[in-house]
Amino acid sequence: MSRDTTSATDRRTYLRVAGATGLAAFAGCVSTTDDGDEAGGTSDDSSESGGSGETDTGGEDDAASDDADESASTGPYQIGMVDSLTGSLSAFGERNQRGVELALERVNEQGIDGRDLELIVEDSESENQGGIAAAQKLVNQDEVPFLIGAVGSGVSLAIYESVIQGTDVVQLSQNSTGLNLTDFPGLLRMSPSGRTQSLALANLIAEDGYDEVAITYVNNDYGQSLTDAFVDAWDGDVVYNTPHDQEQQSYSGIVAEMNESGADAWLFIAYQAEFTTMVNEVYSSGYEAQFYGADSVSGDTVLANTPEGSMDGMKIVVPSAPVEEENYQTFAADFEAEYGQEPTSWAAYAYDCVINAALAIQAADEFTGAALTDTVRRVSGPEGETVTSFDAASDILADGGGPDDVDYQGVSGPIDFNEAGDPVGFLQILEVQAHEYAGTGFIEG
Repeated sequence: MSRDTTSATDRRTYLRVAGATGLAAFAGCVSTTDDGDEAGGTSDDSSESGGSGETDTGGEDDAASDDADESASTGPYQIGMVDSLTGSLSAFGERNQRGVELALERVNEQGIDGRDLELIVEDSESENQGGIAAAQKLVNQDEVPFLIGAVGSGVSLAIYESVIQGTDVVQLSQNSTGLNLTDFPGLLRMSPSGRTQSLALANLIAEDGYDEVAITYVNNDYGQSLTDAFVDAWDGDVVYNTPHDQEQQSYSGIVAEMNESGADAWLFIAYQAEFTTMVNEVYSSGYEAQFYGADSVSGDTVLANTPEGSMDGMKIVVPSAPVEEENYQTFAADFEAEYGQEPTSWAAYAYDCVINAALAIQAADEFTGAALTDTVRRVSGPEGETVTSFDAASDILADGGGPDDVDYQGVSGPIDFNEAGDPVGFLQILEVQAHEYAGTGFIEG
């Protein structure tokens, strides 16, 4: 993504989202001024001040100060979000933004003590350095006390170590499942750890009767950590275990080596773009194997860009929302009515990040990172009254309840953060049937 010479932002998309306007400013609209510059600048009024040419501005300065104080106490609460609007994980980012929009509508219909919630969204470009730059802008320039981000586990961790660690800013990742995040309890996440995915995949492949497996994984923290956990849980033989880099034009060497390994079960821990290329090369080479995959390989773009029949029978373990619960069904119906398609679990996680942030703000004594650090876990903890909507939770807080009086159960499931910052998770087993994903079972872990 090249620099926009009409904008002050560099290699990032600036997006300010408020519930009243939805995503009208999405992706293509770049803010080049703050609110104070919209009137077109200032003028010299000394020629209109009288015969002396001198102007007493003391009253104006006092009024401006009063206006600023009033705006700070009545204007919208602003928090930040780092998302993958472009790059290899942009398919996740698109669904995230739709979940965010629905959540903002719910929050701002009710309000937070009479104030709106507003998000400033920056693009990580699905890369560590892009995520760090985006987070630095949000924390240092916009001074947000709460940051939602990011999609990729490596990006989330890079943001935490480079920007968040040692500050009071709250970081809550919407989509990261990498196992290494568990080692950083100050980095919260809405999606469950991939450890449960790895264990589920090991059990699933064994139950299908295979005792040898060939693995290729994306060469980053996410791929390495899920693969290591799988190997630890797998009782059979790993006859091929090789990383691959992102954004290569061809992976013919990788798939040829997997074929030569002699394993009948192939496990892909890859991102959608790379996996799509691999599927096409497997298909064109005439190789045959039983495919398995982690959550990152599934998506509509994979189906759209691979031949029918090329993946039939593949089994994928993905984080899942509790689809039979009423609050999820309401969310899914609203999502489908608005966008004409069913939501993914990733959109549900993004939705819950916004709701959780809003409740933490309402429950806190002040809008600071330190205060939000104290309330962000408690408003969804198991001690309080179980509620499944922002309205119900907000009413408890408005009636004098504290953060421990609320147990928000999200559309993505329970959000009881443990000491490591990880939630309880649900997993779903998907199988590719007639070139479509079909759910075949659930796992709670």
